[in-house]
Amino acid sequence: MDKTFQDRVHNWVLACFGEEVAMDAVERNRRFLEESLELVQSLGASREFAHELVDYVFSRPKGDAPQEVGGVMVTLASLCATHGIELEQEAHKELSRIDSSEIIAKIRAKHARKPQF
Repeated sequence: MDKTFQDRVHNWVLACFGEEVAMDAVERNRRFLEESLELVQSLGASREFAHELVDYVFSRPKGDAPQEVGGVMVTLASLCATHGIELEQEAHKELSRIDSSEIIAKIRAKHARKPQF
């Protein structure tokens, strides 16, 4: 049976960074937030908008992580539809792009230079 996209990504993260980084929940949160901010920035969102939204989200009670994952997937699919982006196609294309020794070396070097907040 074929592995799920999630399994394939997790295996790639393990191969690229090792188990310690792959299983570091704070690091995974940081990378997800970074990528989501880069996405909305690429679609025209401003720094001020992002800061306002952070303040709004953190003024409310913490949600349930599995339900929030569902919300992320639904809103990401809707965002992609709005902007004419094929979600699944782009996900598979990106995983294929980064799954080469040359790109992995670049990603590792970039990761080593990232600030640790």
